[in-house]
Amino acid sequence: MRAVVQRVASSRVTVDESITGQINKGLLVLLGVTHEDTSKDVDYMIDKVLNLRIFEDENEKMNLSLKDVGGELLVVSQFTLYGDCRKGRRPNFSNAAKPDMANILYEEFVDKAKSHGINVGTGKFGAHMMVDLTNDGPVTILLESSKTF
Repeated sequence: MRAVVQRVASSRVTVDESITGQINKGLLVLLGVTHEDTSKDVDYMIDKVLNLRIFEDENEKMNLSLKDVGGELLVVSQFTLYGDCRKGRRPNFSNAAKPDMANILYEEFVDKAKSHGINVGTGKFGAHMMVDLTNDGPVTILLESSKTF
């Protein structure tokens, strides 16, 4: 499982001119699922995302987590995070999970975040989405449950 995590002042997702998810201060998570992922990967990513200390404390040091600051979470599925561009010029998406499996793990991620008392907004799985954000910092972190980076 891969995630691009961006600290935001605000963010929203629009599908067919309707807002499907919107947050204020918090994290925008672009979430990709590979065919090898399981619930263990979801647990790892939830723990990392909710406890990642990338918000500033009173001394302007990145020392606080989303939970510490009462932040919100916007989760957007993004299979293109598994696009392999090492050969040629067209990405190969064979490492991305099939939509039915990916959706199950995506929904599990969202449900587990909500179970921690986090206000969670979402995109619409499989839809063409417009994602707006005001990146705060900017702060952007890459996470992967297989820990390859």
